[in-house]
Amino acid sequence: MKLFDTHTHFDVSDFDTDREALARDAKQRGVEALVLIGITRQRFDILWQTHQWLLARSDIFPKSYFAPGLHPFYIEQHQKDDLQTLEDYLAQKECVAIGEIGLDTFLKQHREPNVYDQQKYFFNAQLALATQYNKPVLLHIRKAHAEVLKIIKMQRFTNGGIAHAFSGGVEEAKAFIKLGFKLGITGQITNLNAKKLHRTVHAVGLEHLVIETDCPDMTPLCCQQSNTSHTRNVPANLTYVCQSLAETLNLDLDTVTHQLWQNTMSALKVSDA
Repeated sequence: MKLFDTHTHFDVSDFDTDREALARDAKQRGVEALVLIGITRQRFDILWQTHQWLLARSDIFPKSYFAPGLHPFYIEQHQKDDLQTLEDYLAQKECVAIGEIGLDTFLKQHREPNVYDQQKYFFNAQLALATQYNKPVLLHIRKAHAEVLKIIKMQRFTNGGIAHAFSGGVEEAKAFIKLGFKLGITGQITNLNAKKLHRTVHAVGLEHLVIETDCPDMTPLCCQQSNTSHTRNVPANLTYVCQSLAETLNLDLDTVTHQLWQNTMSALKVSDA
């Protein structure tokens, strides 16, 4: 298999003790490339350092792609000056995309009007930067699909990208696809009870999908340990996401892996990894 993990947080402290072993294992399992995703401005330097470390050993590690961004869930930590720092990275570093950005109203505190307005401010500003620097975006959306679609349309954003860990329904999926986005499929596809996701995958078809781990989160069901509240997800687990997607669509694995690779190249606007 030749797999591309389109969404990882492989820079976080969860991996500090065994990052090298996990990177080697991922490469041996067929994960040829991954994207390192931004959260807050305070972590941009660590994100970049991890990216450079992976790139320097791309013969034995997956090739790394760098995507800084200001995550909506951490809106309380963001300052307006962080947008200038983000722009500095876009201007001075090789960035494949801006991410993860978007809206999140999962928690009650994030539904407060002033907090939600701040989320929308940073989302709009980062979409504008993506247009200015001709970059796709990696969308984080929780309980805010309609508003995210509305803002993308209002901005007339045309660079597309990936709707990360897609959790919407069929009509929402089609709306994002129409705007040039691929849908990110996580380990949730391994859960047979995730019926809405399975319906959506069938409805839109393989040509509109990419796969991701979102490690250390979104661990595939088959990898979760029953004796713990959270089993750390790792890049090598992308193989289970791919296999489950192939089974869901009743397609052979080679067909699925080839199409997913092409989809990712298109979504991230890169020629090859």
